[in-house]
Amino acid sequence: MRTAYGVETVRAAERRLMARLPEGTLMQRAAAGLATACAQLLGRVYGSRVVLLVGSGDNGGDALYAGARLARRGAGVTAVLLSPGRAHPGGLAALRRAGGAVADTGAGERLIERADLVVDGIVGIGGKGGLRAEAVPLAHAAARSRAAVVAVDLPSGVDADTGEVRGAALRANLTVTFGTHKPGLLIDPAREYAGTVRLVDIGLRAELPAEPELEALQHAEVAALLPEPAAESDKYRRGVVGIAAGSARYPGAAVLAVAGALRGGAGAVRYVGPAGDAVITRFPETLVSDRGPKRAGRVQAWVVGPGAGDDAGTVAEVLAAEVPVLVDADGLRLAGAEAVRARTAPTLMTPHAGEAAALLGVSREEVEGARLAAVRELAGRYGAAVLLKGSTTLVAPAGGGGAVRVNPTGTPWLATAGSGDVLSGLAGSLLAAGLPAVDAGSAGAYLHGLAGRFAAQGAPVGARDVAEAVPRAWRDVRAGARDRGEAG
Repeated sequence: MRTAYGVETVRAAERRLMARLPEGTLMQRAAAGLATACAQLLGRVYGSRVVLLVGSGDNGGDALYAGARLARRGAGVTAVLLSPGRAHPGGLAALRRAGGAVADTGAGERLIERADLVVDGIVGIGGKGGLRAEAVPLAHAAARSRAAVVAVDLPSGVDADTGEVRGAALRANLTVTFGTHKPGLLIDPAREYAGTVRLVDIGLRAELPAEPELEALQHAEVAALLPEPAAESDKYRRGVVGIAAGSARYPGAAVLAVAGALRGGAGAVRYVGPAGDAVITRFPETLVSDRGPKRAGRVQAWVVGPGAGDDAGTVAEVLAAEVPVLVDADGLRLAGAEAVRARTAPTLMTPHAGEAAALLGVSREEVEGARLAAVRELAGRYGAAVLLKGSTTLVAPAGGGGAVRVNPTGTPWLATAGSGDVLSGLAGSLLAAGLPAVDAGSAGAYLHGLAGRFAAQGAPVGARDVAEAVPRAWRDVRAGARDRGEAG
């Protein structure tokens, strides 16, 4: 599992560690890791041209010390100082002793145009807002250049805590981060600026709290969550999921939600709604009813809302059930905050950015620009777990406190009609199989994203293709975990 901690948590951990170490040890560890990553990216260090963009903080010091190491290996290294009087004095002296050069910002664009590698040490993890005016031309020059760009700890101009980008920011090919991931490296829009992220161990882990602010599950953790039938299992012991979805206008939403549910680990799927004929034609194993949720038979969880149109009565009936409920699509619009908060059984809401914006009363752009804040706010306002779909899917626990999970799988090809209906059915089936809401959402998003990759393989896909690839994703997760000895 990858974990991420906020700026103040990281700084407190660094202070505790530095108190036990000789002065400068932590910076030297960071610089050594940074220099190694830069050397590997260059391939051939001797004779390469390296430009360091150096601000006034410790990130600038890391860049200078790393530049000194590269200079000793034969690279031509020039530091462009954005605040000449405030550059890290020890790092600056080390670079000069190693034969490195120093320039002001006036020469920066010309140097970047000729560089093989640009190291972004402008702003540290405490930076807020976009780049200052004097740094913007350097960021533009780096974007135009053929040089590879390496960010120190995180790209300058992005918010380490939230993933927000409130102005100009520098785009990196590689970000070398120290001690732990920062939330902004895992959440869009900042994640797009980070490129590949490499974590360098500087001895910080023992100083960090047990609960992170953000966590990204990997194969091992997801495999441990997936239900597996025992010898005595039958379809009812494995769980039954109810799907209340679809309408005369949107029968396909019901079919796709059922498709996801049938592949999600529950033993049976009950369907309630007006699309029964379409569902039974495609999936004859489905238990179809037209008598409403209350009289459909026993279920261990409900999925309500995909393609439901204006059927507020069905949504209210499902929300009144004393089993876990996943609310999606039209169900989000029809549910109402009071009805969701009044529930005693777990609830998982699965909005995309537009739906989240409507629920919060803000613009879609605000949600997409501050995804972490939006998912926490929704989980707090509704008292429900929330899965916020998008380029980085986030899952927040009910109430909005505790670690938020970010899904590391997926592909832009999943941005296709009906894909969310498949996810709803899949996660709802995991709810019925007994997973807590956050785990069902996290595992469902992970499998769904992986299935999207397998189905697409670089080409357009439809939602049905994604549903059909879920078993392959399931097998891949379990096999990958077994290969590493991480899960049974």
